[in-house]
Amino acid sequence: MQEAVFGRASSLKRGEFRGSAGEYFGIWIVNILLTIITLGIYSAWAKVRRNRYFYGNTVVDGHSFDYHARGLQILVGRGIVFGYIVVYNIILSISPIAGGVLALLMLVLLPWIVMRSLRFNARVTSYRNIRFDFVGKTWGAVVAIIFGGLVSVFSLGILAPFASRWLYGYIFNNLRYGDRAFQTDPKIGALYRVWLPAFLLMVVGVAIGAFLGMMAYYGFEGVDESMAEPEVQIILAIYGALIPAFVVWAVAAIFYRVGVRNVVMNATIFDNRHRLFSDIGRLRYFWIVLSNILVSIVTFGLMRPWAAVREHRYVITHSGIIVDGELGDVVASIQNSGSAITAEYLDLEGFDFGF
Repeated sequence: MQEAVFGRASSLKRGEFRGSAGEYFGIWIVNILLTIITLGIYSAWAKVRRNRYFYGNTVVDGHSFDYHARGLQILVGRGIVFGYIVVYNIILSISPIAGGVLALLMLVLLPWIVMRSLRFNARVTSYRNIRFDFVGKTWGAVVAIIFGGLVSVFSLGILAPFASRWLYGYIFNNLRYGDRAFQTDPKIGALYRVWLPAFLLMVVGVAIGAFLGMMAYYGFEGVDESMAEPEVQIILAIYGALIPAFVVWAVAAIFYRVGVRNVVMNATIFDNRHRLFSDIGRLRYFWIVLSNILVSIVTFGLMRPWAAVREHRYVITHSGIIVDGELGDVVASIQNSGSAITAEYLDLEGFDFGF
C-alpha cells in the first residue's frame, strides 16, 4: 500500500504473526502443569515463555520483536503485590481504620507503580536489537490515572474520551525507541465518535437491567407468601438487574477500547516522520472475543491456546506503521547516532508489578 504522509510517498508495513496454535499449545500446557506443581511460583517464568513466543513471532517488515524480562523479576513484583494484599486483609480484620489508611496508601502509590511497570515493560522489549524505553514521570501518571479515572466516574462516563486522551497521551508521548520519540494527539471529536456507540450500549444495559430487575422483584406477586420472602425478592432483583447490565457493559467496553485504539494509533507519529496504523473492526473483534470465550468454555479450556493465537493474529495483522522511506534506515540512523539501547544492555530498573 502506497500513500502520501506529510507530502512524501510512504508505505504501510502491516504486522504479521507467524506463530501457530499447535506450537503455543505445547508451551501453554507445560506452563499450566509446572505452575500447578510449584503452587503458582512458576507462573512468573510461564509469563516469560509466553511473551517470548508471542513477541518472537510478531513480525514487522521481516523482523520480529524480543522480550528480555527474567522470571525472577516478575516473581518479585508479584510477591510484593501478594504480600500487600495479605497484610492489608490482616490489618483490615484487626482495625478497619488502619485498613482504610493502607488502602489510601496504595491509591497514592498506584501512579508510581504503574509508571514503573510501563518503564519495565518498555525496557524489556526490543526490535532489531534496539530497546524501547519509557520516560514518563509519576505526576503524569497521577493526572492520567487518578484524575482521569475520577473524571470518568463522576461524569458517568460522559467525559471518558478526555480521560482516554490523557492516558494514551501519557503512554505514547513518553515512549521511546532508542533515542527516537513517539508523539500522539488524538482529536477529542474522533474519540467521542467511537465513544457514542459504546455509551448508547451502556444506556441500553441500564434499561435492560432495570426492566429485568423489576420483573424479578414483582414476579412473586400472586405467589404464596411463604415463597415470596422480601429478602429473596431483593436478591433476585439485584442479580436480575446487574448480570444483564454487566454483560452489555462488557460489550460496550470492548467496542470503546477498540475504537480508542484505532483513533490513538492512527494519531501517533514516530520520529516526526512515521505514523502508526490500526484498522481493527469492532464487530469482527467482538465476534472473535465472544467465540473464543464460548469455545474455551465448551472445551474446558483446552482450546485457550487456539483462542489466544487467533485474537493476537487478528490484532497484529490489523496494526502496522506507515513508513516514510525504509524502516531499516531508521534503525541504522539510531545505531549510527550511538544512542541505541541494545538488547545486551540489561539495566531494567525494577520489577513487573502486573499493572
